[in-house]
This record gives sequence, C-alpha cells and structure tokens, in this order.
Amino acid sequence: MHAKLLRKLWIMATATYATVCISLGAVYHVYIRRDYERAYGDRVFHWYARKIIDVTRVRYSVNDPFNLEIKPGGRYIIMVNHRSLYDIPLSVLSMPNSLRMLTKKELFKVPIWGQGLKAGEFVSIDRSDLQQAIKDLAEARRIMESGIVLWIAPEGTRSRDGKLGPFKKGGFVMAIESGATIIPVGIQGSEKILRPKTFDFFLDQEVTISIGAPIKASRYTLDEKEQLMEEVRRSIASLCGEGHLVS
Repeated sequence: MHAKLLRKLWIMATATYATVCISLGAVYHVYIRRDYERAYGDRVFHWYARKIIDVTRVRYSVNDPFNLEIKPGGRYIIMVNHRSLYDIPLSVLSMPNSLRMLTKKELFKVPIWGQGLKAGEFVSIDRSDLQQAIKDLAEARRIMESGIVLWIAPEGTRSRDGKLGPFKKGGFVMAIESGATIIPVGIQGSEKILRPKTFDFFLDQEVTISIGAPIKASRYTLDEKEQLMEEVRRSIASLCGEGHLVS
C-alpha cells in the first residue's frame, strides 16, 4: 500500500512539474524574450507528453494504414475518442509535430497555464459572442494554414464508462466553416491507465492509436452537419473497436 501511494504521488508530481514547466517556458519566450518559435513549442510539447507517458511506462503502437500526410497550407483537424487524460499526450507522440488542442475558453483564464496556452498557439472559439466567434474562426483558419493541426475530442469530455459518447456539434461546425479535412483517430486502452473519477494509476498498459481515412468537411454544408457527424462517428467507432455499436 505504501509503495502504491508513493507511485501515485510521484506520477502526479511529475505531471504537475511538466505542466508548469511548459507553461512558464511559453510565457517566458513569448512575453519576456519575445523569441518564441513554433519549433520550440513543438519540442517542449513533445517533452511534456513523453514525461507523462514514460512515468506510467505506457507502451503504445500506431496503426496508420492510410499513411497520414499533412500537406503544407492545408487545414486539418484530428478528431479522437476521449477515454482518458492520457489521450492528449498519446496523440502528441503519435501525430504530426505541430499539434495543438481546440481548448475551452475558460482554461485560458487559469493562472500560468492559461497564459501558456495562449502563448503556445492553442485555439479557442467563443460562440457566446458572435463577433468574437468570427475573429476566433479566422484565427483558427490562419493557424491551421500555417501548419498547425488542431486536436478535438468530439465527445466534449472524457467517457465515464469507456464507451463512445454523444458528439457535440461545435467541432463539426468549425470544420465545415473552415473547410478543414478531418482525420478520425481511435484510441484503445488509454482508459486502463487511469480509471475515471479516481487517482488509481496502472503501469505498463498497452495502447493502440489507429488513424482513419481523411474526411473532407467541405463536402458538407452547415445544414448537413449531422451527416458529417455520423460519418466521423462511424469511422472513430470502428477505429476504437466499437464499430458493432454503430448502425
């Protein structure tokens, strides 16, 4: 029991340390030295992800039968099923280098972390304010065209039972409005590392990240967003081993 408690505290301390380090680093280079480069952001984000994964000794493999290719000047959104807090670091280590999350606007208000998110080119869209939403969408489009791939969990939150939950419309509206290509991804096994609503960590878990065929959101109008949602859902369900649950 004592060893288990020490392991839990060490994992939590490592995650906290890594989060503070990358946040302070981004703030320092953007607002103080004013020499922030995306390559630096990619390196520290990968460092952060590696720290989080290595401390729990996760073994992961990537299945990419379609040979994912990110073309310069394109707009890409990766949509992933969300079973665990570990889905983000696993995605960072498995996907193209310049990966950033579409983030809830409330998180930008968190001290240090929020400033780090903004400095590190993370994106938020405030749809409660129409004029701000228009500006946010234009910025998201610019960032994608400049080489950043956006990461979205279409469920909006982590699954509590490990099953694929209902999808929220926001990410699909953004994909259609920005003319993005959606890359569906299914992650299997990440929920075994940390059980929902607990701090019980399990070491040496095996995780598979499967990358699906690209889906062009530009083939759909806003009135057809439900059809786009269904196509992406079928793909992600199949990739994460739940294809039998989708009609």
